[in-house]
Amino acid sequence: MYIPKYYKVTDFEEIREFIQKNSFGTIVTTKKGKPIATHLPLRFSEKDGDYYVTGHMAYGNPQWRTFEESEDILVMFQGPHAYISSSWYEHENVPTWNYQAVHAYGAASILDEEELKQELSEMLLKYEKHRENPILWEKLSPQVLEKELKGIIGFKIKICEVQAAYKMSQNRNEKDYVNIVQKLQEEKDINSHQMAEVMKKKL
Repeated sequence: MYIPKYYKVTDFEEIREFIQKNSFGTIVTTKKGKPIATHLPLRFSEKDGDYYVTGHMAYGNPQWRTFEESEDILVMFQGPHAYISSSWYEHENVPTWNYQAVHAYGAASILDEEELKQELSEMLLKYEKHRENPILWEKLSPQVLEKELKGIIGFKIKICEVQAAYKMSQNRNEKDYVNIVQKLQEEKDINSHQMAEVMKKKL
């Protein structure tokens, strides 16, 4: 990923928090030179000093069959993004686009049945524990679980490299920056509002 110096993020804790908050990612591999992508909810975890992206996909999805032959799998995570009008600057310039993105690279392996069950249990806990009637692994019937397990493949990707770019008008002066945040808050789309909230934290 091309990252100008203004926008490069190297704080790993900040990157990890970003992935956890924006965990619906895109996995990219290749088959015979053609890129293949799948969009999935993923988990980012640490074990014995190594970092992993874990998840599952449909057994019928051919992408998982490319995992073991792919030395470098790309996993992309995207945060808020928004159009930035240059009419919001003090001086003449051209419009641009602000965004947050993280690319993680690594090698994948297939989870065995017990690992897959653990992965599914932890993912359900993550998304259900705060709900009034949480659907947790131990509450589901063996019949339902057996049926669902037959239709999916679990995987883990051991991360070897992470790249992060937060393009949030860091190259603008303070007056422009404040004005950009205000103008984004006045826009009518949720992406602009989300970007404004992220930028406000940097003021």
